[in-house]
Amino acid sequence: MTRFDSLFRQAVDALQAQDRRRILRPMTAVGGARFERPDGACLIDFSSNDYLSLSQHPRLKERAADWALRYGAGSGASRLVTGTRLLHEQVEGRVARLKKTEAALLFASGWQANASLVPALARLSSEQMGAAPLVFADRLNHASLHQGCAAAGVRQIRFRHNDLDHLEALLKARDSEPGLKLILTESVFSMDGDRADVPGLAALAERYGAFLCLDEAHATGVLGLHGAGLASEAPEGVHLIMGTFSKALGGMGAYIAGSRALCDWLINSASGFIYSTALPPAMLGAADAALELLPDLDAERTRVARHGEMLRQRLHDVGLTTGASSTQIVPVMLGETATALSVAARLEAGGMLVAAIRPPTVPKGESRLRITLSAAHTEDDVQRLADAVVRLCGVA
Repeated sequence: MTRFDSLFRQAVDALQAQDRRRILRPMTAVGGARFERPDGACLIDFSSNDYLSLSQHPRLKERAADWALRYGAGSGASRLVTGTRLLHEQVEGRVARLKKTEAALLFASGWQANASLVPALARLSSEQMGAAPLVFADRLNHASLHQGCAAAGVRQIRFRHNDLDHLEALLKARDSEPGLKLILTESVFSMDGDRADVPGLAALAERYGAFLCLDEAHATGVLGLHGAGLASEAPEGVHLIMGTFSKALGGMGAYIAGSRALCDWLINSASGFIYSTALPPAMLGAADAALELLPDLDAERTRVARHGEMLRQRLHDVGLTTGASSTQIVPVMLGETATALSVAARLEAGGMLVAAIRPPTVPKGESRLRITLSAAHTEDDVQRLADAVVRLCGVA
């Protein structure tokens, strides 16, 4: 207890009154897409991002354990001090081959990578081009990209979500202004499950001399040839690709892939890389195994896609809205925060864990269920969920 606790309690109480308070809830994984609560209740997991169920794959667990036993529990320091291991370079090589880039660089998390890359590119623009960058950002970008812009002290030029005509108009209006032009977007948007037009973005970047940064956190592993993500759809590639090991790849950590010159600059300018302890051997082992498995998981990717199509069709048939979702992330748009929380709680009482997403994560009035689908789900699992959502939303 401290004399400041009353301030914290008042702040949390204010969040509670607005249905915005977040709490931690312990769960134990008990197999693919299954959790057990401390009270013994078993829940089908429709909330986490373990899209290919690789977190439970024997090869990931075995390699994580093997590399920890052989190389130790930690890496000891940042990679610029004593933390770099040949293991890091091995995993980076696998990432670069998957993404068809010259190089890749590992980070501790996707948040850290995104929050670091914008300030690093802003510094490049100021030092080499004599002007601050012009940052063109999709309005629905992840909070980590917004944080990166705030840390860099740059004002975002926001374009309407996935609206390339609006983006082009903004690029054209500022075509003669100095500074590096950055386009920041996700390839699959984490709260909406829709896709960016990556070839179109790449064409605009080429036309206006802009540098395209693509967050592939929710596409890598699930979409693209052999799970390479949507950047693979751009004929000439993408300048910078951020991705994670913590979603479809089942582990922890992140990477930035691009040219060797880009990665060399990030080694010297990305604070999240310079000042953070390097990923430990166990996490590297899991990442290495996931990347090794990825080309042979087409059946799992097909299953996830089929689950998404089946769920969306069932919900659409009764008039429920899933936005522009076309992936393994399926939002059910409910509007009011209290409604989303109530439906999520009743789903959990029925044995299904589904996240209720509310402001400030999404705009006011756009609260929703965020359903995520996994290769570990059966068709019966998805049908059971669909039936429950239809019933609880009062449209049966």
